[in-house]
Amino acid sequence: MAGERYRSFGLATPAAKRAIAADDAIALMRSGKATKNALLAYGNGRSYGDSCQNEPGAVVDMRPLNRIGAFNAETGLLEAEAGVFLSDIIAHTAPYGFFPTVVPGTQFVTLGGAIANDVHGKNHHRRGTFGCHVESLTLLRSDGRTYTCSATDNARLFAATIGGMGLTGLILSASIRLMRVHSLDIAEKVTRFADLGEFFELAEAADQANEYAVAWIDQLAGGHGHGRGRGLLLTGNHAEYGSHAASRAGSRFSVPFQPPFNVLNRPFLTAFNAAYRWKKGRSPGPSQTGYQGFFFPLDGVGDWNRLYGPKGLYQHQSVVPENVARQTMPALLEAARRAGQGSFLTVLKRFGSIRSPGLLSFPRPGFTLTLDFPNRGDRTLALLSELDRITVAAGGAVNPYKDARMGADTFAASFPNWQRLEALRDPAFVSSFWLRTAKKLNVRPGRVEAAE
Repeated sequence: MAGERYRSFGLATPAAKRAIAADDAIALMRSGKATKNALLAYGNGRSYGDSCQNEPGAVVDMRPLNRIGAFNAETGLLEAEAGVFLSDIIAHTAPYGFFPTVVPGTQFVTLGGAIANDVHGKNHHRRGTFGCHVESLTLLRSDGRTYTCSATDNARLFAATIGGMGLTGLILSASIRLMRVHSLDIAEKVTRFADLGEFFELAEAADQANEYAVAWIDQLAGGHGHGRGRGLLLTGNHAEYGSHAASRAGSRFSVPFQPPFNVLNRPFLTAFNAAYRWKKGRSPGPSQTGYQGFFFPLDGVGDWNRLYGPKGLYQHQSVVPENVARQTMPALLEAARRAGQGSFLTVLKRFGSIRSPGLLSFPRPGFTLTLDFPNRGDRTLALLSELDRITVAAGGAVNPYKDARMGADTFAASFPNWQRLEALRDPAFVSSFWLRTAKKLNVRPGRVEAAE
């Protein structure tokens, strides 16, 4: 039995029932005896839904494959096993003046997980997704063969594996390009905006002038009146002078047990939003801050997801084209307000036009909004379905590795090329997400329909 060690981060879906060690899975696959839907790689469980779960089979714990191999301190090219955490890569390469070119909101993801989900960061407008910086990867499939994949070798498997949510086999190792930086510290500037209209006026110029840009939204503020959609635009660049030593990757505080109820209720969120807006927005000029606080603020609180209570949380991340964002983003926030649901973390940012090599990559040109909601059962599920509807109607997409409940039709509308991944999926690999979405679709000539 796998138990609590193999949950997803949202805590709203069941934990994996069975787990298998990476070495045992590798031996099974090399023998050619892996059965249909038997396996799925599990990194560090930072996906919010069931894309890291395999209800009919077992998850493969990849964390023991955590060795860093060669690193070229001149070019920034690093080779490492798939279970290495991004925090370990930062610690290993920072003294040489390098930093991962793209980092998500937590450093406690594995290299294999970052590739499989083609994660993005605060600099998508300049650097694209994580997959844009993968030189090559080593993939083991259930036919017993090991494939070296790159843009030129086994190119179709390479594209399917980047953003393929672990469905093409086991990523054993990868070679990635890191970015040379002046220092790890960030010169950060915080700009207040009164509403979403003002944010959209600031967004493009902020992207052009800065390596990193993201907005925090006070989702509870304003209602239909003053302050609706107000927030803070956080921009940053690596400081010219600062630290080249990675700080210790750990949590200063932790939530030691699961509270019996949701701590992040509306009064708490109102107070938190007011305090955060005051603290971050009080200084109009640039300030120098450590990389941990800028990129990974929630990593400082271990097991913070427990604060949502025993039912966990749902995260909804959408992206919509730039030409409809000014109408769609307010509609998404208004839907949450109408439903009486407050989001603890509400983040808005602009995706650029750099195309990922991944087949099913989530980022695309436009604006992306992320919302977190405590799981209140049917009421929350109804809101999330409404957010899906608004997103799809706008020609957008819902992020699969942040999802725990989208329907097959929403997935098909978000990723119309999903059949190309299904064609390259390793038959021994499946996820609960894939069974819930893609496997419930009927393929007919010229169209995809939800199964009856």
